[in-house]
Order: sequence, then C-alpha cells, then structure tokens
Amino acid sequence: MAFFDELKDKTLDLAQTGMAKSKQLMEIAKLNLANSGEEDAIKKAYIEIGKIYYAERGMAPDAAYEALCQKITTAKTNIEENRNRIAEIKAAGDIKDADLPPVETEIPPEEPVMPADAGTEESEDTQE
Repeated sequence: MAFFDELKDKTLDLAQTGMAKSKQLMEIAKLNLANSGEEDAIKKAYIEIGKIYYAERGMAPDAAYEALCQKITTAKTNIEENRNRIAEIKAAGDIKDADLPPVETEIPPEEPVMPADAGTEESEDTQE
C-alpha cells in the first residue's frame, strides 16, 4: 500500500509543478501580449508625431528630417498624378467607381490632428 501512496504523492507533486509552470507560462504570454499592445501604441504615436511634424514643418524641415519630408512630398505628388490619370482613364473608357475594386489611398490632412489627450503628460518611454 505504501507504494501506491508514494506514487500518488509523486503524481500530485508532478501535477502541482505542472500547474505552477502553466501559470507562469500563461502570465509570460499575457505580459508579452500586453507589451505588443504597448509597442503598437508607441508606433501609432510616432506616426501621429510624424504627421503633425510634416503638417507644421514639412515645407521647411530641419536638416535631419529633410529627406523623409521630401519622400512624403514626392509620394503625395505621385498619388495626385495617379489620381488624375485614373480620372482621365475613367472618363475615356466610361468606367464607373462601382466597376473598380475598393482602394484606400487617402492622403493625410495637411493640418495637424491633435489627439484628444495631447495636453496630458505621460512618462518617458524607456528603450530596451
């Protein structure tokens, strides 16, 4: 009978150890997921900062941002030229928008869009 009691105790210990490891792995996964969400928030904030900077200083950027602002300006010019060409093709071929697949190519507004919480201060981001 002692053999079965010992086997039962070892099985119980093994199950408890497995549960503890599972809980740890679950917590790690949860924290990694939370970090991914925070990284997304950072990326979105960086994008918004870039949009605001371009809207305010894109035509006369600081030297460090000149090449990037030029890329945006060139891309906007290309988009506008493509849109004009699309309009010409549609007019010549009697093509309607309903005949085309939907495409999202919205040019960001020229004026900065301030986030609702722009006035609140947040702690500085630490980089790993």
